[in-house]
Amino acid sequence: MNPLVDIRRLDQSLWLDFISRKVLTNGELKKRIDEDALRGVTSNPAIFEKAIGGSADYDDTIAAQARQGKSAEEIYVGLAVADVQAACDLFRPLYDSHDNSSDGYVSLEVSPKLAHDTAGTIAEGRQLWKDVSRPNVMIKVPATLEGLPAIRQLISEGINVNVTLIFGLDRYKAVAEAFISGLEDRAKAGQSLASIDSVASFFLSRIDVLIDPQLEKMAAEGGEKGQLAQSLVGEVALASAKEAYQLYKGIFAGARWEALAVKGAHTQRLLWASTGNKNPKYDDLKYVENLIGPKTVNTIPVETMDIFKQKGHPADRLEQGLAKAQQVLRDLPKVGIDLDAQTAQLEKEGVQKFIEPFGKLIDSVEKKRQAAVAAAKQSA
Repeated sequence: MNPLVDIRRLDQSLWLDFISRKVLTNGELKKRIDEDALRGVTSNPAIFEKAIGGSADYDDTIAAQARQGKSAEEIYVGLAVADVQAACDLFRPLYDSHDNSSDGYVSLEVSPKLAHDTAGTIAEGRQLWKDVSRPNVMIKVPATLEGLPAIRQLISEGINVNVTLIFGLDRYKAVAEAFISGLEDRAKAGQSLASIDSVASFFLSRIDVLIDPQLEKMAAEGGEKGQLAQSLVGEVALASAKEAYQLYKGIFAGARWEALAVKGAHTQRLLWASTGNKNPKYDDLKYVENLIGPKTVNTIPVETMDIFKQKGHPADRLEQGLAKAQQVLRDLPKVGIDLDAQTAQLEKEGVQKFIEPFGKLIDSVEKKRQAAVAAAKQSA
């Protein structure tokens, strides 16, 4: 048996947090779709930086577009759009199937430089949607305060949105509100809701990476507070995810939601992101096996997917240990940790972690662009 296929039987969808021209052209992505029940792909500036800056796979296209006078940023967008289109086409049979379960999507992110620019995010979201021109693309928009109105507007226009960089529960609730409000705006305008999908990407391992060292420092100091701190090490991300799922179940129920559901609306599923383990003390599959549950998505790196295929033990665990999870969240203030402040810091860092590789990516394309222009002049 293939554990990756078994996860699907538990009504969770696995998406791959990776894209490159190589996996699109050598058959690897198609093989994962066919054999491993892969149901979607997510990308981000860091992933494209590795793919484009770290290989020669795109050099001929960069050179051709450079000779056409395009800027580095225009060339990057063209490369990313082409890869996303190719991936969308590979997933199109799944998307079109009667059992697509809101899957078959490929995510493309607006420029991270627009994370605090509502109007800019809306404009670029519309443009990317138009450029990719596939019904199974999702436009990634960060869950910043400025991103929230953009989410609502794009959803109201019928554009699929993957809301990224969610770290805290209050912000998750605001994201769900933006999604529902966007659907309501669309319904009032007499537009169809049935073709719209959205996911709320809750980032996990980074929470523990930030908070664990603080807890471990307290634990080393001993005493009652130290003991409590020790009991919380490695627990905060999973507790946040489990609580978010309870919020999800409550939000997408009741009269307000049912009024949209009868018009064909799909729930905005929670997507577990940042699920590759970053702490060697923890099991490689910590953020995968503990969060398997119905109507959720987990987007995982290639390495984590391969490990799960080898040794994964799929079971519905998302609602196990709920009392413990809630206690973890109650205990954090007792050891002096303000989770809201921590998640605000993570959001700020998260935006920066996408801006930096985006800058490197554009620099890399620019160097290749300049080399191509120089070569063209020499041969002229």
